[in-house]
Amino acid sequence: MSLKIAFIGYGEVGQVFSRQLAAKPGVRITVYDILFDNPRKGSELRQRASETGVRAANSVADACRGADIVISAVTADSAVSAAEQVAPSLHASQAYIDLNSVSPATKERVAEPVRGRGADFIEFAVMAPVKEPGIEVPILSGGEKAEEISGRLNGLGMKITPVSTGIGTASATKLCRSIVIKGMEALMVDFTLASEKAGVMPAVLASLKASYPGMDWENIARVMMSRVRQHGVRRAAEMREASRMIDELGLDGSLASAIADRHERFAKADKI
Repeated sequence: MSLKIAFIGYGEVGQVFSRQLAAKPGVRITVYDILFDNPRKGSELRQRASETGVRAANSVADACRGADIVISAVTADSAVSAAEQVAPSLHASQAYIDLNSVSPATKERVAEPVRGRGADFIEFAVMAPVKEPGIEVPILSGGEKAEEISGRLNGLGMKITPVSTGIGTASATKLCRSIVIKGMEALMVDFTLASEKAGVMPAVLASLKASYPGMDWENIARVMMSRVRQHGVRRAAEMREASRMIDELGLDGSLASAIADRHERFAKADKI
């Protein structure tokens, strides 16, 4: 297989996926991130890419040139603007994948400039943390060419399941799951802070273990606190998309919005 893939965004997902895919025979990876132009961080990121066999592009257009597949791995609040910036560099023989955690309506906004250039649009919904499984993380896909593109990438070791020829099903599935996971993370932040300050942590843990004996509450709290501390700002953007989706369904998205605020406040406060 000969395949050229461009990643727009070189954060956690972009770095893990690009490194592992670049190691596959016949695959060439190019990446671009706006931080490449940052005087303080750019050289370090470019060096990291080079060390893993990945070419660091000089611009969005440079990254997309000659690519078979362009993958947007930015953040939820940058998904639309990234597509708008990339679209002028796309053509009809290319496929654009958006794997950012946004609402179905936002996915359609992402797709619009891509389709306007004649390129194929596919949505991805990453269904678990990426760090450990890497490219084998479960992913749902949607779009007219979802089955074809998913098959090509599954041939490289990815675990992508097409769920719809339309856009929105994969994203809705991911965001509904996120309501539970990110909601639990927000609860673990407040539970830990409050119970430790009140001096009742051991008693609360004992009660939780008695009610739900199959769950390691102490470890759950520790891991989830760590996740919010590290990724809270990015996850807040995702939960605001979840809130938007719930509102668009004619329901009340205020809880998801509150979860977003809690993630963001804790992550930012921890860095002060």
